[in-house]
Amino acid sequence: MMILFSIGNPLYYYVKDSSAMAAPFLSSPLQLTSTSPILFTKVPPTNQIQFNQRTTTTTCTSSNRLRLLLRRSAAAGTAVTDQTEGGEDVLLNPTPEEEKREEVVVAYDWTEEWYPLYLTRDVPDDAPLGLTVFDRQIVLYRDGEGTLRCYEDRCPHRLAKLSEGQLIDGRLECLYHGWQFEGDGKCVKIPQLPASAKIPKVACVKTYEVKDSQGVVWVWISTKTPPDPEKLPWFENFARPGFYDISGVHELPYDHSILLENLMDPAHVPISHDRTDFTAKREDAQPLVFEVTERTNRGFAGTWGREKEGGKGSNLLRFSAPCVLQNNREFEGKDGVKNYFSGLFLCRPTGQGKSMLIVRFGVTKRSPLVQVLPLWFWHQNACKVFEQDMGFLSSQNEVLMKEKVPTKELYLNLKSSDTWVAEYRKWMDKVGHGMPYHFGHRTISLPKVPPVVEHAPAGLIAGLSASYPAKGGVGTMQAPNLANRYFRHVIHCRSCSKVIKSFELWKNILFGTAVALTALAILVVSRQWKAVLLGSAALCSASAYACLRAIQMNTNNFIRTHRRL
Repeated sequence: MMILFSIGNPLYYYVKDSSAMAAPFLSSPLQLTSTSPILFTKVPPTNQIQFNQRTTTTTCTSSNRLRLLLRRSAAAGTAVTDQTEGGEDVLLNPTPEEEKREEVVVAYDWTEEWYPLYLTRDVPDDAPLGLTVFDRQIVLYRDGEGTLRCYEDRCPHRLAKLSEGQLIDGRLECLYHGWQFEGDGKCVKIPQLPASAKIPKVACVKTYEVKDSQGVVWVWISTKTPPDPEKLPWFENFARPGFYDISGVHELPYDHSILLENLMDPAHVPISHDRTDFTAKREDAQPLVFEVTERTNRGFAGTWGREKEGGKGSNLLRFSAPCVLQNNREFEGKDGVKNYFSGLFLCRPTGQGKSMLIVRFGVTKRSPLVQVLPLWFWHQNACKVFEQDMGFLSSQNEVLMKEKVPTKELYLNLKSSDTWVAEYRKWMDKVGHGMPYHFGHRTISLPKVPPVVEHAPAGLIAGLSASYPAKGGVGTMQAPNLANRYFRHVIHCRSCSKVIKSFELWKNILFGTAVALTALAILVVSRQWKAVLLGSAALCSASAYACLRAIQMNTNNFIRTHRRL
């Protein structure tokens, strides 16, 4: 899933120039240099585990027999030669020795990790924010001093959601009965208590440790193990002087593992995002060359490049637990100055079939295009890229839940396109036993609790609110619908929300002015004044329409031409 702030694929750039990935940022052609690797913390492996395989019998046509044979060969760990010219093995089929090594599992606890919650700049100052990590519901807010606080999203009184409450003098108030909490979760006010009574000590909420690091709010989800500062991610490029980034938050209707493997997949960009911008073209689809340089218990890293360019590993990809993916490149300009580009993807599991992504693209040398175009333009283009992938990623999620088998029995991973996907699912085999649920290459553990499905209301009012989400009132009171761009991004982005409200205001002013000028033109006698007034009315009408189009760009979903009925 390529999500640049617009210019197309943020993580993988498909242009003939060697500096394609940084094309929207850089103002001059640059040469690549290698980068130094980042070390992982190694965790010693524990005892090994053997997993059963599921076999199926089916009747199929000759065209499907090869598919079934290839799947069975992958499940058995044997190589199958593709019957094409050259007879080379095109599938990622590990040898029996590799399969045995992959059966190793390691100690892992999903709660003992830092998870990205939100961009710091977008955390509201005047209201609590309800968020989730897997099935753990939490509430984030700023107290009276601006300090970030995070609690379990549940009032100890009658279990009402604190995220539905309000902030009173820097304290978080439950709107059910008015209980107020502050600081370390202590209850400081219960309106129903007699004046002489003391607040019970047990009337407190569970708290979580949060950190604001490099513009992102992170939460340590364990309440039993103290936070480990060594596990808090740090991104060197984002700390460089003059490093400029464009960042956004997107809520998506599919599992975080599907989101991550999509972000790791450069092969789909020319097809899925063809002509989304000047970088993605379907005629550029080609074999890719991958090289895994690191494998640890906390992730993997490597390089990839296009076969037509000699397979040179110009893109440096790194995945690290629990859900951080980055793609870095170094460029050396004609002046000999080294510049840096980063595509950073911070994924957070938000429940079954749901995820939230913080996407950040940054560079030390920007092109004039990035400096001229407004931030909302890049954000709406990122939304468009996500929407181009949304249909088949959501259906992929449904198939995984329905089939209830590991991905090795469903996927046909190619060496020339799917190496990172296979590496990620194999990493899930190592640590998935320590997660609420997972879909690995050889293993799977299904969710024990049914998913919470949020439906937008039906009927005329809901239709109007979806069509005009920027109006406020009815539109902002409707239940979230992750198929709607407004609820996926705009409500999470302070800058886009302000821009849409401004466009809505100017649209109304300009439209009203156009009506007034037209009415005045009818009343006046002079032809000269009629022409001036009608011309001005036409100009105001055109400007009002431009504002409407800008609102639609930020709130309406992208629909492929062949899907429009």
